[in-house]
Amino acid sequence: MDLNGKVALVTGASKGIGREITLSLIKEGAMVAINYRNDEEGANKTLKLVNEIGGNGFIVKGDVASYDNCVSMYNECIKKFGKLNILVNNAGISKVGLFMDMSMEDINSLIDTNLKGAINLTHAVLPHMVSRREGSIINISSMWGNVGASCEAIYSSTKGGVNLFTKALGKEMALSGIRVNAIAPGVINTSMNSFLSSEEKLALEEEIPMGKFGEGKDIGDLVVFLASNKSKYITSQVITVDGGYL
Repeated sequence: MDLNGKVALVTGASKGIGREITLSLIKEGAMVAINYRNDEEGANKTLKLVNEIGGNGFIVKGDVASYDNCVSMYNECIKKFGKLNILVNNAGISKVGLFMDMSMEDINSLIDTNLKGAINLTHAVLPHMVSRREGSIINISSMWGNVGASCEAIYSSTKGGVNLFTKALGKEMALSGIRVNAIAPGVINTSMNSFLSSEEKLALEEEIPMGKFGEGKDIGDLVVFLASNKSKYITSQVITVDGGYL
Protein backbone atom coordinates (compact mmCIF):
# COMPACT_ATOMS: atom_id res chain seq x y z
CA MET A 1 0.00 0.00 0.00
CA ASP A 2 2.67 2.42 -1.14
CA LEU A 3 1.62 6.05 -0.61
CA ASN A 4 4.89 7.60 -1.75
CA GLY A 5 4.30 11.09 -3.12
CA LYS A 6 0.78 11.34 -1.69
CA VAL A 7 -0.19 14.27 0.53
CA ALA A 8 -2.64 13.86 3.41
CA LEU A 9 -4.33 16.26 5.80
CA VAL A 10 -5.34 14.67 9.11
CA THR A 11 -7.51 16.68 11.49
CA GLY A 12 -7.31 16.23 15.24
CA ALA A 13 -3.84 14.72 14.85
CA SER A 14 -2.34 15.93 18.13
CA LYS A 15 -3.18 12.72 20.02
CA GLY A 16 -5.05 9.44 20.06
CA ILE A 17 -6.48 8.05 16.84
CA GLY A 18 -5.41 11.09 14.82
CA ARG A 19 -1.78 10.65 15.83
CA GLU A 20 -1.84 6.94 14.99
CA ILE A 21 -3.43 7.68 11.61
CA THR A 22 -0.70 10.21 10.90
CA LEU A 23 2.08 7.77 11.77
CA SER A 24 0.48 4.98 9.73
CA LEU A 25 0.31 7.23 6.66
CA ILE A 26 3.87 8.44 7.16
CA LYS A 27 5.18 4.87 7.37
CA GLU A 28 3.68 4.18 3.95
CA GLY A 29 5.44 7.19 2.43
CA ALA A 30 2.77 9.89 2.57
CA MET A 31 3.47 13.50 3.52
CA VAL A 32 1.08 14.68 6.22
CA ALA A 33 -0.31 17.99 7.42
CA ILE A 34 -0.90 17.58 11.15
CA ASN A 35 -3.92 19.58 12.26
CA TYR A 36 -4.75 20.64 15.79
CA ARG A 37 -7.05 23.19 17.40
CA ASN A 38 -5.79 23.76 20.97
CA ASP A 39 -3.24 21.08 21.84
CA GLU A 40 -0.07 22.59 20.42
CA GLU A 41 2.11 20.45 22.69
CA GLY A 42 0.42 17.31 21.41
CA ALA A 43 0.82 18.39 17.79
CA ASN A 44 4.52 19.01 18.36
CA LYS A 45 4.84 15.52 19.86
CA THR A 46 3.15 14.02 16.79
CA LEU A 47 5.56 15.92 14.54
CA LYS A 48 8.50 14.76 16.64
CA LEU A 49 7.40 11.13 16.16
CA VAL A 50 7.05 11.77 12.43
CA ASN A 51 10.57 13.17 12.27
CA GLU A 52 11.98 10.26 14.26
CA ILE A 53 10.87 7.80 11.59
CA GLY A 54 12.16 10.00 8.80
CA GLY A 55 8.77 11.27 7.68
CA ASN A 56 7.74 14.53 6.07
CA GLY A 57 5.11 16.47 7.97
CA PHE A 58 4.17 19.91 9.17
CA ILE A 59 1.74 21.38 11.66
CA VAL A 60 -1.32 23.36 10.65
CA LYS A 61 -3.51 24.97 13.31
CA GLY A 62 -7.22 25.40 12.72
CA ASP A 63 -10.71 24.78 14.04
CA VAL A 64 -12.75 22.58 11.70
CA ALA A 65 -15.93 24.20 13.05
CA SER A 66 -14.86 27.36 11.21
CA TYR A 67 -15.19 27.25 7.44
CA ASP A 68 -12.66 30.07 7.07
CA ASN A 69 -10.18 28.07 9.13
CA CYS A 70 -10.75 25.07 6.86
CA VAL A 71 -10.02 27.11 3.76
CA SER A 72 -6.85 28.43 5.40
CA MET A 73 -5.73 24.88 6.31
CA TYR A 74 -6.27 23.74 2.74
CA ASN A 75 -4.33 26.72 1.41
CA GLU A 76 -1.42 25.96 3.75
CA CYS A 77 -1.29 22.38 2.50
CA ILE A 78 -1.18 23.53 -1.11
CA LYS A 79 1.48 26.11 -0.32
CA LYS A 80 3.62 23.50 1.45
CA PHE A 81 3.13 20.42 -0.73
CA GLY A 82 1.44 21.68 -3.91
CA LYS A 83 -1.41 19.18 -3.79
CA LEU A 84 -3.74 17.22 -1.53
CA ASN A 85 -4.60 13.58 -2.24
CA ILE A 86 -6.00 12.32 1.07
CA LEU A 87 -8.28 13.99 3.60
CA VAL A 88 -8.92 12.34 6.96
CA ASN A 89 -11.71 14.05 8.89
CA ASN A 90 -10.83 12.76 12.34
CA ALA A 91 -11.33 15.76 14.65
CA GLY A 92 -14.14 15.16 17.10
CA ILE A 93 -15.35 15.76 20.62
CA SER A 94 -17.53 13.78 23.01
CA LYS A 95 -19.83 14.89 25.80
CA VAL A 96 -21.48 12.21 27.95
CA GLY A 97 -24.70 12.93 29.82
CA LEU A 98 -28.48 12.99 29.65
CA PHE A 99 -29.78 14.82 26.60
CA MET A 100 -32.20 16.91 28.67
CA ASP A 101 -29.33 18.13 30.85
CA MET A 102 -27.18 19.31 27.96
CA SER A 103 -26.88 23.02 27.27
CA MET A 104 -27.40 24.41 23.79
CA GLU A 105 -23.74 25.37 23.87
CA ASP A 106 -22.81 21.71 24.34
CA ILE A 107 -25.19 20.60 21.60
CA ASN A 108 -23.95 23.17 19.11
CA SER A 109 -20.33 22.39 19.93
CA LEU A 110 -20.82 18.70 19.15
CA ILE A 111 -22.64 19.40 15.89
CA ASP A 112 -20.20 22.10 14.76
CA THR A 113 -17.10 19.98 15.37
CA ASN A 114 -18.20 16.42 14.62
CA LEU A 115 -20.57 16.92 11.71
CA LYS A 116 -20.09 20.40 10.29
CA GLY A 117 -16.32 20.05 10.73
CA ALA A 118 -16.22 17.15 8.28
CA ILE A 119 -18.57 18.98 5.92
CA ASN A 120 -16.60 22.24 6.11
CA LEU A 121 -13.19 20.81 5.31
CA THR A 122 -14.50 18.44 2.64
CA HIS A 123 -16.20 21.37 0.92
CA ALA A 124 -12.97 23.35 1.06
CA VAL A 125 -10.80 20.68 -0.56
CA LEU A 126 -13.21 19.14 -3.10
CA PRO A 127 -12.65 21.62 -5.95
CA HIS A 128 -8.92 20.79 -5.88
CA MET A 129 -9.59 17.05 -5.90
CA VAL A 130 -12.15 17.40 -8.70
CA SER A 131 -9.66 19.35 -10.80
CA ARG A 132 -7.17 16.48 -10.39
CA ARG A 133 -9.88 13.81 -10.78
CA GLU A 134 -8.53 11.83 -7.84
CA GLY A 135 -8.72 11.80 -4.07
CA SER A 136 -9.65 9.75 -1.04
CA ILE A 137 -11.74 11.25 1.75
CA ILE A 138 -11.94 9.21 4.94
CA ASN A 139 -14.30 10.27 7.72
CA ILE A 140 -13.80 8.93 11.24
CA SER A 141 -17.24 8.14 12.61
CA SER A 142 -18.19 5.88 15.54
CA MET A 143 -20.05 2.63 16.12
CA TRP A 144 -22.60 4.77 17.96
CA GLY A 145 -23.33 6.50 14.67
CA ASN A 146 -24.67 3.11 13.54
CA VAL A 147 -26.92 2.28 16.48
CA GLY A 148 -26.96 5.20 18.94
CA ALA A 149 -25.81 5.24 22.56
CA SER A 150 -27.63 6.15 25.74
CA CYS A 151 -26.30 9.38 27.29
CA GLU A 152 -24.64 10.24 23.97
CA ALA A 153 -27.69 11.22 21.93
CA ILE A 154 -26.14 14.23 20.20
CA TYR A 155 -22.74 12.59 19.73
CA SER A 156 -24.48 9.58 18.15
CA SER A 157 -26.55 11.89 15.96
CA THR A 158 -23.48 13.73 14.66
CA LYS A 159 -21.74 10.46 13.81
CA GLY A 160 -24.89 9.13 12.16
CA GLY A 161 -24.87 12.30 10.09
CA VAL A 162 -21.24 11.66 9.14
CA ASN A 163 -22.20 8.17 7.99
CA LEU A 164 -24.95 9.42 5.66
CA PHE A 165 -22.79 12.30 4.44
CA THR A 166 -20.19 9.69 3.52
CA LYS A 167 -22.62 7.43 1.68
CA ALA A 168 -24.26 10.25 -0.25
CA LEU A 169 -21.10 12.15 -1.18
CA GLY A 170 -19.32 8.98 -2.26
CA LYS A 171 -22.04 8.36 -4.83
CA GLU A 172 -22.00 11.98 -5.92
CA MET A 173 -18.24 12.13 -6.47
CA ALA A 174 -17.61 8.62 -7.87
CA LEU A 175 -17.46 9.69 -11.52
CA SER A 176 -15.02 12.45 -10.55
CA GLY A 177 -12.49 9.87 -9.37
CA ILE A 178 -12.95 10.72 -5.69
CA ARG A 179 -13.74 8.03 -3.15
CA VAL A 180 -15.45 8.81 0.17
CA ASN A 181 -15.53 6.26 2.98
CA ALA A 182 -15.90 6.24 6.75
CA ILE A 183 -14.50 4.21 9.61
CA ALA A 184 -16.69 3.62 12.66
CA PRO A 185 -14.40 2.70 15.57
CA GLY A 186 -15.65 0.83 18.59
CA VAL A 187 -13.96 1.25 21.97
CA ILE A 188 -10.42 2.38 21.24
CA ASN A 189 -7.71 2.72 23.87
CA THR A 190 -7.35 6.52 23.83
CA SER A 191 -7.62 9.43 26.25
CA MET A 192 -11.25 9.94 25.16
CA ASN A 193 -12.09 6.89 27.29
CA SER A 194 -9.98 8.00 30.26
CA PHE A 195 -13.12 8.87 32.23
CA LEU A 196 -13.82 5.14 32.66
CA SER A 197 -12.82 3.56 35.97
CA SER A 198 -10.81 0.33 36.05
CA GLU A 199 -13.96 -1.57 36.93
CA GLU A 200 -15.89 0.04 34.07
CA LYS A 201 -13.09 -0.77 31.61
CA LEU A 202 -13.04 -4.41 32.73
CA ALA A 203 -16.81 -4.70 32.42
CA LEU A 204 -16.70 -3.17 28.95
CA GLU A 205 -13.93 -5.50 27.82
CA GLU A 206 -16.08 -8.44 28.90
CA GLU A 207 -18.83 -7.23 26.55
CA ILE A 208 -16.49 -7.14 23.54
CA PRO A 209 -16.22 -10.54 21.83
CA MET A 210 -12.49 -10.08 21.24
CA GLY A 211 -12.10 -9.28 24.96
CA LYS A 212 -10.10 -6.08 24.59
CA PHE A 213 -10.18 -2.47 23.44
CA GLY A 214 -8.94 -1.62 19.97
CA GLU A 215 -5.78 0.38 19.40
CA GLY A 216 -5.31 3.54 17.39
CA LYS A 217 -3.10 1.65 14.96
CA ASP A 218 -6.07 -0.57 14.07
CA ILE A 219 -7.76 2.53 12.70
CA GLY A 220 -4.55 3.86 11.15
CA ASP A 221 -4.00 0.64 9.21
CA LEU A 222 -7.51 0.81 7.74
CA VAL A 223 -7.03 4.47 6.79
CA VAL A 224 -3.91 3.47 4.87
CA PHE A 225 -5.88 0.80 3.01
CA LEU A 226 -8.72 3.19 2.15
CA ALA A 227 -6.21 5.83 1.01
CA SER A 228 -4.39 3.40 -1.28
CA ASN A 229 -5.15 1.88 -4.67
CA LYS A 230 -5.80 -1.42 -2.88
CA SER A 231 -9.30 -0.05 -2.21
CA LYS A 232 -9.84 1.60 -5.61
CA TYR A 233 -13.32 0.04 -6.04
CA ILE A 234 -14.54 0.90 -2.54
CA THR A 235 -16.59 4.04 -1.93
CA SER A 236 -19.63 5.18 0.09
CA GLN A 237 -18.87 2.58 2.76
CA VAL A 238 -18.91 2.80 6.57
CA ILE A 239 -16.59 0.15 7.97
CA THR A 240 -17.05 -0.71 11.64
CA VAL A 241 -13.94 -1.66 13.65
CA ASP A 242 -15.23 -2.77 17.06
CA GLY A 243 -13.92 -6.25 17.86
CA GLY A 244 -17.38 -7.69 17.20
CA TYR A 245 -19.07 -5.53 19.83
CA LEU A 246 -22.16 -4.66 17.78
